[in-house]
Amino acid sequence: MKAYSLDLRERVLKDAQAGLATSAVAAKYSVSPAWVRRVKQRAAAGQFGPKSQRRGPVPAAERFADQIRAAVREAPDATLDEYRQRFGLPLSRATLARALVTLGLSRKKSRSGPASRTGRM
Repeated sequence: MKAYSLDLRERVLKDAQAGLATSAVAAKYSVSPAWVRRVKQRAAAGQFGPKSQRRGPVPAAERFADQIRAAVREAPDATLDEYRQRFGLPLSRATLARALVTLGLSRKKSRSGPASRTGRM
């Protein structure tokens, strides 16, 4: 759900400060009385705008994005375990794999053996 606009918040506060009852303000602007009370409380605390919608911890792809990009740039053919050990990334293999996908990074594997004589490579 999107947050109500700052313009609506200003109008609600203006009417509430003019002496209009909370339920009357809520009915006038088609919002709940609880929301009007919360807007007044946040304005009194000096926080007029909407709250942040982010909940929970910051994903690893965002926290370690620069380190992961540098690791892939330096060693594009490393395995996930090598990234973790050599570059000191404090992530599990699964988390690192998800972070690579989220960041749009691909790992280019180098061939470890000679080309096959019978099959196409």
